[in-house]
Amino acid sequence: MNNLLLLLSLSIIPFTLAGSSQPPVLDTNGDKVQAGDLRYFVLPVIRGRGGGLSPSNVKQQNLCPRDIIQDADEVQEGLPVVFTRVDAKKGVVRESTDLNVRFYTPTICARETIWKIGEYDDKLKQYFVVTGGVEGNPGPQTVSSWFKIEKFESDYKFVFCPSVCKFCKVICKDVGIFSKDGVRFLALSDTPFKVMFKFTL
Repeated sequence: MNNLLLLLSLSIIPFTLAGSSQPPVLDTNGDKVQAGDLRYFVLPVIRGRGGGLSPSNVKQQNLCPRDIIQDADEVQEGLPVVFTRVDAKKGVVRESTDLNVRFYTPTICARETIWKIGEYDDKLKQYFVVTGGVEGNPGPQTVSSWFKIEKFESDYKFVFCPSVCKFCKVICKDVGIFSKDGVRFLALSDTPFKVMFKFTL
């Protein structure tokens, strides 16, 4: 079993489907963020600390990039993402509900870009957000691939606190930035990475 369920276990959270009772997530135009085929850049709200997010092979040398980093250049918007709701239906992405996040790319790694929480890094004492997750099929075998978008002040943050397994003990933590050797990695953190979503064609 994934050690994500065994280490730092904090709580048991019941499985819940995305419901219309939660407010919709809005993009930078004020439109509702949609799951399915529509693409969005994940951009930092606080400027001057880098640009958007991209898959990278900085730490892990694989055919398909596994690390997720924030581009050093503020002008760079990174790769857009698409969202998959826990109920697998197209429609509005809502706050505090389970979803998959996948980088949109036409390369051979297209189905390898789903976000997940990687194995615990004993050396750095850190959980990183990486690619290589599973899209859909909510349950104990995919628990590491589910994230939520929550309101953070007047903007948003990603949270890892999946509700897709009724009996799993999971970590509940914000997604933030972990800096090492000048590279800004996406990772679980006590300091949220404040983001906004920019629609792109």
